[in-house]
Order: sequence, then structure tokens, then C-alpha cells
Amino acid sequence: MGSNKAPPNYYKILEIPETATTQHIRDAYKKAALRSHPDRVPADSPERAARTRKFQLVNDAYYTLSDASRRRQYDAQRGLFGVGGSSAGGRSSAGGSSEAGGTSYTDPFEGVDDPEESVPPDQGGGGTQSTYSWAWNFFTGQGGNTPGAQQSRQRAEDAQFEDVFEEMLREEGMAEPDGTNRPTPRFWSILGAASGSVLGFIVANVPGAMAGAVAGNRLGAVRDARGKSVYAVFQDLPQDDRARLLARLATRVFSQAVGV
Repeated sequence: MGSNKAPPNYYKILEIPETATTQHIRDAYKKAALRSHPDRVPADSPERAARTRKFQLVNDAYYTLSDASRRRQYDAQRGLFGVGGSSAGGRSSAGGSSEAGGTSYTDPFEGVDDPEESVPPDQGGGGTQSTYSWAWNFFTGQGGNTPGAQQSRQRAEDAQFEDVFEEMLREEGMAEPDGTNRPTPRFWSILGAASGSVLGFIVANVPGAMAGAVAGNRLGAVRDARGKSVYAVFQDLPQDDRARLLARLATRVFSQAVGV
């Protein structure tokens, strides 16, 4: 296990202080994941690649900081590069670079005015579409760009987002609180209202009506699948419906979040 690459500033990626509690880290991840999720934009959007990379970084940050043992190791690693607060062992500021053992530290957000919308450089050297992960490489010892590591990392990212996604939908009354996390009528009413507005726009337009019927059938097929969790249903939805649901959820979460 280990990496000779300087770790990204995961505290800054989640926009939290180094003294953040476990709950603050979880709340920050909810906001950052909703804000950067690739499904907020169409599959052919020019923003998709940058959003995907940012979403990966957000997941790496939560993977690292949400676990006490990994967080301690991460803070210690940052200390080796001469950065971090009292929890890291280093005493220099998080920005800029400094020398430790002959290796320079570079803050991936240095010079970025708006970390909420911008994507820091990929320290794996592969650009914004690279799948390199400092966290995954350091804590698992797997090469970030091997097929097996990519699949394992994707499963870990899905599990992390599924966990908070279902929690947020339970809080909004859109998922059953009985452990099944099945969609509630409120979940379907939100999607139904979105679909209704689209169908309402179609007036005496046969091709449009046919497209609407196809969309309605797809939505109906998803709804008829018994026993699925809200996250499983979410993954089966057409991309436009996923985007609407994420936007609606983001509006609720951002309006309620205080002090994160």
C-alpha cells in the first residue's frame, strides 16, 4: 500500500475545514455529489467529462474522509508533504507547495477561484477523463488505470452515492423508511408531473405524441418492476428524468443545508 504522489486536498474538494465532524463530511458529500453528478447534463454534453472527473474526486474525498482510519492515514500522508493542520502533522498552509523528503506538494485547487464549478488538474497525468485515483491507489494498492481497479472503484462510488441518495430520498418522503427504500407515491408524483408537462406541450403533433407514448411506456415499465429500491429505479430511468430528479433533490438539499 502507498503512493509517491502528493494527495489532493480532499477537505477543499468537499469545502470543509480539517476539523469537520463525520456528519459534516457526510452532509458536504451530499451537496458536492448532487452538484457534480454527471447525470445532471445530457450524455453528449461538453460538460460531461469534467463533471465525471469532479464526481470521481468528490467520491475519492468521501471515501477517504468518511472512514476514521483512512482519514488518519491521509492526514499523515499530507504531513509528509508539509501541508495540513494539527490533524495532519504538517504546519504549512494548504495552498502552494513545499518540500518534504525531496518531493514537492502541489495543491490541486491552487489558483482555482471557484472550486464548486472547476475541476483541478488530474495528478495521474491523464487529463480530466483519466480514471486515476490517489485515494484508491493509496488505500487499496491497486493501479488506478487497470480494468479491475476501475471496476472496483466504480462499484465503490455507486455504493457511496446509493447510500446517501436513498437517505436523502427517505428524508424527502420519496423512499420507504422500512429498509426496502422502495419508491413512494411522492417519488412517482414528481416524475409524473415532469412527464405531464412534457405531454402537455405536445399539441396535435403525431410524432411528438408517439415519442411521449414511448417515454410513458418506459416510465411505466420501470414503475411496474416490483421490489426495486429508489436507486435501482433511478438508474433505469431515462436520462432526462434522472436529471430532473437530481435537480429537484439538489434544490431541497441546498435550501436546507446550513453550516456545511
